[in-house]
Amino acid sequence: MAKTVIAERAGFCFGVSRAIKLVEEGIAAHARIATLGPIIHNSRVVEDLAGKGVRIINSPEEARPGETVVIRSHGVAREVEDVLKEKGINYIDATCPFVKKIHNIVSENHRAGKNIIIIGDRTHPEVVGINGWCDNSAAVISTEEECEKLPKGLLENGCVVSQTTFEREIWKKITKIIKNTCKTTLIFDTICSATNERQKSAAELAEKSDSFIVIGGRNSSNTKKLYDIAARRCANTFLVEGAWELPAHEIKGNLIGITAGASTPDWIIKEVYIMVDEQAKNIQEKGDQSFAEALEQYEQSIVALNTGDIKVGKVVRVTPTEVYVDLGYKMEGVIAAEELTDDPNVAPDAICKVGDEIEVFVIRVSDIDGVKLSKKKIDAIKGWKTIEAAHESGEVLEGKIVEAVNRGVIVSTNGCRVFVPASMASERFTSDLTTLVGNEVRLKIVNIREDRRGKRAIGSIKEVAVEERKAKAEEFWANVEEGKHYTGTVKTLTKFGAFVDIGGVDGLIHITQLSWQRIKDPSEVVNVGDVVDVYIIKANKETNKVSLGFRKVEDDPWVIAKAKFQVGDVIPVKVVRLVQFGAFVELIPGIDGLIHISQIADKRINKPSDELTVGETISAKITDIDWEKKKIGLSIRALLTPNAAEIPSLAQEAVAEEAPVEEAAAGEAPAEE
Repeated sequence: MAKTVIAERAGFCFGVSRAIKLVEEGIAAHARIATLGPIIHNSRVVEDLAGKGVRIINSPEEARPGETVVIRSHGVAREVEDVLKEKGINYIDATCPFVKKIHNIVSENHRAGKNIIIIGDRTHPEVVGINGWCDNSAAVISTEEECEKLPKGLLENGCVVSQTTFEREIWKKITKIIKNTCKTTLIFDTICSATNERQKSAAELAEKSDSFIVIGGRNSSNTKKLYDIAARRCANTFLVEGAWELPAHEIKGNLIGITAGASTPDWIIKEVYIMVDEQAKNIQEKGDQSFAEALEQYEQSIVALNTGDIKVGKVVRVTPTEVYVDLGYKMEGVIAAEELTDDPNVAPDAICKVGDEIEVFVIRVSDIDGVKLSKKKIDAIKGWKTIEAAHESGEVLEGKIVEAVNRGVIVSTNGCRVFVPASMASERFTSDLTTLVGNEVRLKIVNIREDRRGKRAIGSIKEVAVEERKAKAEEFWANVEEGKHYTGTVKTLTKFGAFVDIGGVDGLIHITQLSWQRIKDPSEVVNVGDVVDVYIIKANKETNKVSLGFRKVEDDPWVIAKAKFQVGDVIPVKVVRLVQFGAFVELIPGIDGLIHISQIADKRINKPSDELTVGETISAKITDIDWEKKKIGLSIRALLTPNAAEIPSLAQEAVAEEAPVEEAAAGEAPAEE
C-alpha cells in the first residue's frame, strides 16, 4: 500500500509566522496596512491579505498618509529604516530575529573596517537588505567558483555571513575554501537552524521516496533550495504552490514524501497531503485509509502545545545563551540560559547536549515570540518535594551559593532557590557576602513560609557547619598526639602567627614556627586560604589550645650546615654586621659565624670597619664549631699567617660572653602568645 509522509520540518518558520501575525494584529486593530514587498513568497496568502485591505508597496515613499508600513521578515537596508523615521511614517519591524542578528554582525564589523562577504543570492531581498547595513559594499558570492576568485587581501580582513536560507552543503564547501585560503577571516554561520533542519529532513525523506513533492512559492529562495536538494535524491520530484498544481498521474510509488518551504501555511500543506493521499488510494482498488483518517493523521503530526504544558522533547541545538528543543510542534522551543538553572556560571552545554531528551515546562506559546520553555521550573516542581521532606526530617541538603542578596544569600539546591539569612550563611561572621558566591555548601531547611509570592524556603548553612565542626573536634581530641601531622587551611593571620583549621579545631602556628629565618610578619610565609601541612607541638584539651609546627626539620639551617661545613674549610662569606669585638658573617641563609677582631687582619686594628664593610663577600677559614651551642668561629688572618687562628680557648669564651644574644631560640616563644 502506498504511504504518504510529511517531512518532520515543513511549513512556516518562526520569522514568517511572526511577520504574518503582526500583519493580522494590525488588521484586527483596524490599521491601514502596507507591506514593503510581499509579506511572504506565497501568492495564496498574499491574495488573502489583499482581500483584507493589505497593500504591497516597494518603497517608503509609496506609503499613504495614515498607513502603517510593515517591514517583512527578510528585513531592509539601514537607509530604508532611516527614511521611514525621517518621514515620520508609522512602521512595524517584522524582520526575522535571525536576519536582524546578521544586520548587527555586518554593521559592527563594517564599522571596524572589515570587508564584508555575503554568501547568498545577490538579488534576494534578504541579501539586498543585509548589504544595506555595510553601505552596499559587500562582496556577494553563491558558488565555489566565485569564492576562488575573491582576492586574498579581501579575505585577510574579511567577515563572512550567510543568507539564512542558503544550502548548508554549499556553505560548507565555500567556507572550506575560505579557511584554506586565509586563517584570519571571521566566519559567522548565520544559516537559520530551522532552514538547516528543514533541508536535512527533506534530504533524508527524499532519499527513500519514490515520488517527492515540494510545496512553496516559485519566487521563494528556500523553496527552490528544498527542490534542488530533493531532486538530487529523488528523480520524481515536483515543485507546486498548492494542491491545484499537483501532477496527479505522475505521482506514483509506495512512498510519497512531502515538504514545504518556510512561506507555506499549514492549510496548504494539508490540502496537498489529502489530495496526494486520495490519489494514491484511487490508484489501488482497495485502500485501508479513509479520507477522514488521512486528515486525522496529518493533524496528529502537528503536536498541540499550550502554556503550562509539561513536555519531553529532543535537544537539537545548544548555543552559549540558549537551548533549542524539538517538541514536534511547528517551531522549535527555546530555553534561555536563565531558565536552565539558577547558577549563572554554568554554561548551557554543561547541562545538556544535542540529542538529549529533556523534560520542559511551556512558559509561553506565541507566533510572535515563539515557544518559550523552562527546565528549571520542572526541576523546581520536583525539587520542592525534596525541600519539604528535608524540612520535616532535618535531612542535610547539598547546594551552591549562586547569589548574594539583601540580608543573605541564595542557595540553589534540587532545582529550588533557598534563602539563607546572613547570620546563618557561614560559621564565622562574613561582612561581604559576595565572597561566598560560588561555594558548594551543606544546609538544613529551618523554615518554610508562604506569602503572596508563594512558598519560600529558609535554610541554615551555619547550623550544619557547627554540628559537623563539633563532631570533627570530638574526633580530633580523641586521637590527637604530639608530632602527628594534619592538613589544614589557614583561616586568619595575626602579628604573632597564623591560625589553621585542622578539622573541627583551630591551632596556632607561632611566627617563630613559620620559618627557620627571622620574619617580621606571617604573611611572608602563608596567606589566608592556603592549605598547609602542620604537626602537633602541644595540645591542651582543657584550654582548647593547640600549638602547631610548620617548619620542617630537614630545612633547619643548622642541620644543613652540619652536613656541609667542618673545621678547616675555607669558604666565601658575606659580612652582615660589624660590632666592637668583630664581624658577623653569613655562611648560608640562617647561619652566621663570628670573625673575632684579632682574626680580621695580620696586624692590630682598632675596629673591624678599618678592614671590612657590611655587604662585602670575603674568604674565611672555619676555625671552631660548637654544634651544641650553635656557634661558628672563622678567621681571615689564618689565610694570611700560619697558626694565626690559634686563640686561647679562654679568650674565645670571653668573646662569647661579650657578644650580645642575637635572638631567642625559635621554639622558646609560647604558643599562647
